Amino acid sequence: MKQVQVLLSSYNGEDYISDQLQSILKQSYPHISVLVRDDGSTDQTQALLKEYTIAHSDRIKVITGRNIGVVSSFFELVQQSDPHADYYCFCDQDDVWLEQKIERAVSMLSSQAYHIPAMVFTSTELTDKDLNSLGTWPKAPLKEPSFYNALVQNIAVGATITINRAARNKFIEGNQTDPNKIIMHDWWFYLLVSGFGNVMYDKNPSILYRQHENNVVGGSNSLFNKLKQKYRSYIKYKGKHLLIKQASEFYRVYGHLMDNEKREQLELFIALRERVREKIYFLSRSKLYRQSIIEQLLFRFLILVGYI
Repeated sequence: MKQVQVLLSSYNGEDYISDQLQSILKQSYPHISVLVRDDGSTDQTQALLKEYTIAHSDRIKVITGRNIGVVSSFFELVQQSDPHADYYCFCDQDDVWLEQKIERAVSMLSSQAYHIPAMVFTSTELTDKDLNSLGTWPKAPLKEPSFYNALVQNIAVGATITINRAARNKFIEGNQTDPNKIIMHDWWFYLLVSGFGNVMYDKNPSILYRQHENNVVGGSNSLFNKLKQKYRSYIKYKGKHLLIKQASEFYRVYGHLMDNEKREQLELFIALRERVREKIYFLSRSKLYRQSIIEQLLFRFLILVGYI
């Protein structure tokens, strides 16, 4: 039977982490271990984790460290993960997993060649802090997941991601990655796996994605809220060119390993575009896309005005 390791990064999660761990222990798939990295919690999280390691010493292991942030914490978890496991699940501290989450992911990933990086992600059942349902989120991708999408948009909710050993090993291969140039760990793995393997989507929710004052993701589907979020993002990140920085880091670490077509598109994206003709040339050659027509039009507009 294939072995699965859950990788959980915790930080001041005393309110909800027990619910999460219980939902992992109740999974229908039996061959599961859990590796937790606590990112310097100052509340009772570490004490709770110690109780779980005592009660489930054969299944749960905890490593503690200084506060380095979510991206670096998950990167360290992957570095410290069991190299003999077959699959790895990313896990947040405040959600609740549906009982067949891992079983479904293993079923989908087992159809893939073991030596090719593969990843599955799902939708979520959005809930309030008391786990009352707020509906399914996000909407299903309108277009296929691919590297050309991943360069400019992340559609994978990190807490739903399961990867195979080949994906884990491809990440280890790029161990010089600078986490300060990465937007989020889930986005990085969407880039990585789509760049070298296969990304699959399961429309069925796999987790109760709890929303509370510390993690609200803006799951509202209203046009007003979407526009407001995009405006705030524009103001916050204007001039930082985070997409280009992340793509440039991917090129630095993995560019020499990519096939010609993907590498050419990556080089085209990160090339300097100061003149209008350079921007138009990029748009005429680019295969990059976002999921909806409106998002794609916005992407092209932001290229023309120099935001990206």
